[in-house]
Amino acid sequence: MADNNDQFNIHELAEKWATGRITAEEQAWLEKWYAEFNEEEITLTNSRHQDSGALKKAMLDQINAGIEKEGGPTRTLWRWRNLAAAASILFFLSAGSYFLFHKAPPQQQTAQNQKQDIAPGQKQVTLTLANGQKLNVNNKLKGKLAQQGNMMVQVNNGNALTYTALAVNQNLSEVAYNTLSTARGQESPFPLVLADGTQVWLNAASSITYPTSFNGKDRVVKITGEVYIKVAHNAARPFKVLVRGQTIDDIGTTFNINAYDDEPVIKTTLIDGSVKISNTTGSAILKPGQQAIIQPDNQNIKVKDADIEEAIAWKNDYFIFNHEKIQSIMRKISRWYDVEVVYEDGISTDWVGGSESRSKNVSEVLRKIELTGQFHFKIEGKKIIVQK
Repeated sequence: MADNNDQFNIHELAEKWATGRITAEEQAWLEKWYAEFNEEEITLTNSRHQDSGALKKAMLDQINAGIEKEGGPTRTLWRWRNLAAAASILFFLSAGSYFLFHKAPPQQQTAQNQKQDIAPGQKQVTLTLANGQKLNVNNKLKGKLAQQGNMMVQVNNGNALTYTALAVNQNLSEVAYNTLSTARGQESPFPLVLADGTQVWLNAASSITYPTSFNGKDRVVKITGEVYIKVAHNAARPFKVLVRGQTIDDIGTTFNINAYDDEPVIKTTLIDGSVKISNTTGSAILKPGQQAIIQPDNQNIKVKDADIEEAIAWKNDYFIFNHEKIQSIMRKISRWYDVEVVYEDGISTDWVGGSESRSKNVSEVLRKIELTGQFHFKIEGKKIIVQK
């Protein structure tokens, strides 16, 4: 372990704390670092060039202002809460790099955010049957929902939407198609299990259209938005995903596709196995831990190493912002909380980093971002105004 003046290691531990990956030994070292620095007056300018003591002083000023006014807890609990908040702030500062540390938002604005808050999205999807009938599916449902040709559609034990054949080797002349979709502010309550055993999860504002049974040589589905797929491999029947002008061929795999219409690129991230990405310009084969990035206007395929944890954070009920511009962050927030986002003139284009649970109200997520000192937010009904 490096000494207490090594700011890189402090930030590294803070990130692990904020994302729940810190070990007991690392946590003990971080607590020791926090306890040993004095609290003399220090002026903080640019976070990248300040020592850890300056960061600690600035953090204490901000955290104590909000915590000590609440009353009730002991000094030991204050110290514990201070450390947790300090780690979170350090994570934002280290990931954002070039932010000045400003005071917390005025009490008036904080009070306004508390009065006009927005709850997180819901675990709910819509199943559209072959005849156009729509069924709302959530984690409270159990049992049979419908019959589609030879397939029974049901929620098994409240933890999976499944398709099960009613008769073995029955040859159906007509293939029925269903669509599972989420609106803004919704996500899968549990996986969709296709007739071949493939599992699918949907993020907000997403969909998958699929046959109720796979009778041909290929297993083909179409998606929109963001989808996590764990394919049941079958070499005799390749699994293909069609999305925004590209085809993803499974070679035994688990992968995440982010293909929202309002995103500048399409990202396919491979968790394990192998996939082949093809479009009008060519193809590429991904290895585990790689990501294919395609710009829809020119269709060029670029492959790079991926941050798996960030790519599938939504599936684990987290936001992880890894060196992202505020516009990218707010698109994610907009879809999950089903809100409109408006930017005031002169908004910074600097980068922001950090993490927060998607189960929190939007004000708590925005408060974390405000700790960078770069942005402030105003909530008006279902609209969030991004301010300097």
